[in-house]
Amino acid sequence: MSKIKPSKGAPYARIMGVGGYRPTRVVPNEVILETIDSSDEWIRSRSGIATRHWASPEETVTAMSVEASGKAIADAGIAPEQIGAVIVSTVSHFKQTPAVATEIADRIGAGKPAAFDISAGCAGFGYGLTLAKGMIVEGSAEYVLVIGVERLSDLTDLHDRATAFLFGDGAGAVVVGPSDVPHIGPTVWGSEGDKSETIKQTVPWNDFLPRSSLRSGGGTPTGDVSQLPLDERGEVKFPAITQEGQAVFRWAVFEMAKVAQQALDVAGIEAADLDVFIPHQANMRIIDSMVKTLKLPEHVTVARDVETTGNTSAASIPLAMERLLATGQAKSGDTALVIGFGAGLVYAATVVTLP
Repeated sequence: MSKIKPSKGAPYARIMGVGGYRPTRVVPNEVILETIDSSDEWIRSRSGIATRHWASPEETVTAMSVEASGKAIADAGIAPEQIGAVIVSTVSHFKQTPAVATEIADRIGAGKPAAFDISAGCAGFGYGLTLAKGMIVEGSAEYVLVIGVERLSDLTDLHDRATAFLFGDGAGAVVVGPSDVPHIGPTVWGSEGDKSETIKQTVPWNDFLPRSSLRSGGGTPTGDVSQLPLDERGEVKFPAITQEGQAVFRWAVFEMAKVAQQALDVAGIEAADLDVFIPHQANMRIIDSMVKTLKLPEHVTVARDVETTGNTSAASIPLAMERLLATGQAKSGDTALVIGFGAGLVYAATVVTLP
């Protein structure tokens, strides 16, 4: 017989507030065309993207997260010190340690909450939401701040015709709290690591380490800068995100529609019961194909924030959610299907009630 006292949390969890931050600089396709051989028409037809936001030096991962978090906390109607945990999903915070979540927690006045970062690419918001729900039901936190934030302009190769136009910067945040009725459905999530090479960083960080017999334990170089990719000036390129576009497109369209349907099934929801569909804002063609495959009724509002925000990875779903609510395209209490998918290849889908 166990001597451990059982945990006592809330019966269920819900999203209580949402906030977003987009950098002030708006970058149209014309700027992208300065470094790649393409056209505005081609970019729009391939991705649906017309503009994206790029952060200034002052709009750091921390600064953008603090802005989005403040709005989410105010929207939830709680005080910052009530936050019991801060979860940040990002791939563009370049300090290995400490976690940027700890700095954000301090900057927003949250006191001494649990704080940590996760790396789940474009599915990061769904992963963070699922962890937050578990904390609240388990009882280790009453309110959890979940942030998706990226400065993908730092990881974009502006000379790569396949990806230069895709990525943008921004932060989205939600406050998750207790509920007496279920407002966050079961999560359908997973990974397909055999396809991990389809979206990846061009070179690992340790390729930039200098040769050192002490470090390598016998004279073998840990990094060979002569093998690193060079830019048009012959200088070593900073690591960037690259992808096999067609392979990713096929996987997202065919496999993620199945995952989205599974999320509906486990939540006991049919497509006709939905009010809103908020997929990861990767590509307009992917979004439109998923809508068709899922046979969503015309009354379902579909987030298409990618047109003016680009692909902001972990930030894309909360940013799209915030915009739908702010513009009146969606309203509090609506039932929404959210799904994120990306590098790994990882994915997460669930049905939620909008705050």
